[in-house]
Parts: sequence; structure tokens; C-alpha cells
Amino acid sequence: MKNHPKMKKIVLAYSGGLDTSFCVKYLTEEKGYEIHALTVDTGGFSDEEIVEMEARALSLGATTYKRVDVTEAYYQECLRYLVYGNCLRYQTYPMSVSAERMFQAMSTARYAVEIDADGVAHGSTGAGNDQVRFDLAFELSGKELEIITPIRDLQLSRQEEVDYLAKHGLIWPEKKGTYSINAGLWGTSVGGAETLTSHQSLPEDAWPVPVTETEARTIDLNFKEGQFTGFDGQTFDSPVAAIKALEELAAPFGVGRDIHVGDTIIGIKGRVGFAAAAAVLILKAHHLLEKHTLGKWQLFWKEQLSNWYGMMLHEGQFLDPVMRDVEAFLESSQGTVNGSVHITLHPHRFELNGITSPNDLLGAGFGAYGEMNKGWSGDDVKGFTKILSVPGRIRNAVNE
Repeated sequence: MKNHPKMKKIVLAYSGGLDTSFCVKYLTEEKGYEIHALTVDTGGFSDEEIVEMEARALSLGATTYKRVDVTEAYYQECLRYLVYGNCLRYQTYPMSVSAERMFQAMSTARYAVEIDADGVAHGSTGAGNDQVRFDLAFELSGKELEIITPIRDLQLSRQEEVDYLAKHGLIWPEKKGTYSINAGLWGTSVGGAETLTSHQSLPEDAWPVPVTETEARTIDLNFKEGQFTGFDGQTFDSPVAAIKALEELAAPFGVGRDIHVGDTIIGIKGRVGFAAAAAVLILKAHHLLEKHTLGKWQLFWKEQLSNWYGMMLHEGQFLDPVMRDVEAFLESSQGTVNGSVHITLHPHRFELNGITSPNDLLGAGFGAYGEMNKGWSGDDVKGFTKILSVPGRIRNAVNE
């Protein structure tokens, strides 16, 4: 390490990927900072990966390494509201990264305050959403923390980062250098050369889990008051455990894969691949169950507020108090969202077959759509329709 006059104490939000590995080496070697690497686990790392990441961070020059598992809090404080709201960005993307980044950033800021650090660092580029999410959380930490962003400031390409690490003795695996992969409880994002175009799809070997299932399988997803509790009658310790088990079962079918095109916080269009089998199945199943168990005005206003809630989360505004207000509304709507959703998994696709629920409004016995009525007569409908037409008849009479 070079001789530097002052050693600043910096907490680095460390994912173990190329960008943050570069940050460890660069900030210790070129800047002389005391780097404390912090991995905030939102359900995307195995114990073996954590051991490997710790070894890499320390070998690159970090003074300390720490892992904080916030998966349960991430689910309770955020993901369950995304399920309640059936939140899909532009009807496509379950916001796998949008949601978890705020929890990683908040945890990093808290740790920096806890150890009395001079600053915080992250490995975001200058062309995406994450830089805004991290910076916002750091600004709202309650302490004047210096924000350090080497990748953004130096405007580095992934190849330049690979070359720098190679010069310092770390050979980065070719595939890891080609694709930027982020794994978490709510899905895995995949970015690479293809996603920088408007027409190319990701190759099969870029996806985190290969498609190995060849035969169809029917499963039942179970919900209680809007929360996913498990499938096929299995009992799980928590919704987090149930989500992980569903992902393990469904990912080999290749369901929940897509490429999302959206608007970034900074105004440019972005394109990213994602694999989120459990998230997509849960959201689609929950939405179908709600259509059977909620009234039309509940469904209408939930759609408006849920879309807005997802947008605010995507924009890094999770800490705004209005988000708690919307969460209260979403939770209050879930009391009757109970039952099972029957799904058939096929390679690369799935079918929502139907639901079974004690709160199913479809089977209330008042009538069968398109067949017969039991709760009213034809004369009742004639009178109802005539009254319903009054405002239009008034408009016609006045405006003719």
C-alpha cells in the first residue's frame, strides 16, 4: 500500500461482485482508506458464498468484514406489501433489486454510524438507479457521512475493473466479468452485453438456474390474509422459508424469466434480465385470489395505490412517511384473501387453473354469470337500468 497522510474509516456496501471487489482494492491501494466491508444479505447468499466473499475482501485489503442478514425484516417491512399490491413494474418486473437496495443501503448507513466511520462507499455506476438509492439512504442516515463512489467517479468499464484487479493478482472469472448478477430473496437480475441492446435476448447460460424440468407439475399455493404461507399443504417456519422452497422447486422450469425495459430515476431507459420464479408465481396467484375475494372498488383503488407504491419504491422513496400510509391501506384489504391457487408448471411457462377459498365471492349463490339470476327478478333489472340511465337521459335532453 502507498504511503498516505490520513487513513479514513470507510464502510463499503460489499456484494462480493466485480464492482465492489474493485472498490476494496482501489480504496485501500490508491486512497489509503481503512475499509470495513459489509455484506447486507437479503436472501441471496449461501454460507459457502459468504465464506468466499469474506476471504476475498480481506485478501484485497479490507480491514474487517461483516455480514448482516436482514432477510426477515426485508420481507416483513417491504416484500409482503409488494405481494398485497401485486406490484410488477410496468406489469413485468417484480422489482427484485429495487426493493432490496434500500434495505442494503439503510443497513450500511446504520453500521457506519455504529462504528463511527468517516464515510460510506458503494460500487454503483453513474448510469443506473442504485446510485440514487444508496445516496438517498446515506443522506438520511442522521450523520454527515462522506459518500465515496469510485466506479461512478472514474467512469470505469467492467473490463477496466477486471484489468485492474488482474494487475493486483486477482483473476476475475470470465462469466462473472461478462454479466452483472444480483441475487436476492425476490429474484435474480442479470445484466450484460445483450441487455445493453434493444433486440438481443440473454443466452441460456447467462441465467442462474438452467431449465432441467421436462414434465408438467401441478402445485397449490396457499395464502392466509394475503400472505403466502407455502404450497401443497407443507408447513414452513416463515414466509421467507416458503419463498425459498418455492424458488427451488420452480426455477428449474424456467418460469419467471423475462427482460424488463423501464425508466430509470435519472431519466434514461434501462434494460435488464431477471429470473424470479417464486416472486412471479406468488404475485400472479395472489392477484387471481384477490379477484375472487375482494370487491370491485377494493380492486380498483388497490391497483391505483399499488402502482404508485411500486413506483415510489423504485425511485428510492421507501423512507417517505406516505409509504407507511399506503402500507396500512394495503394490509387492511387482505383479511379475506385466503385460500389456495392451483397452478400447473410447464417448461418456460405456467397456467393459473383456479382457486379454492372460503371467501370466494363467485360461489355466493346469487346467480351464475351468463346463466341465471337468483337474487333479483327481470322487473328489478328493468327498474335498476332505467334509474341508471337517468343522468345520461338528462344530458341528452339538455344538450340536444
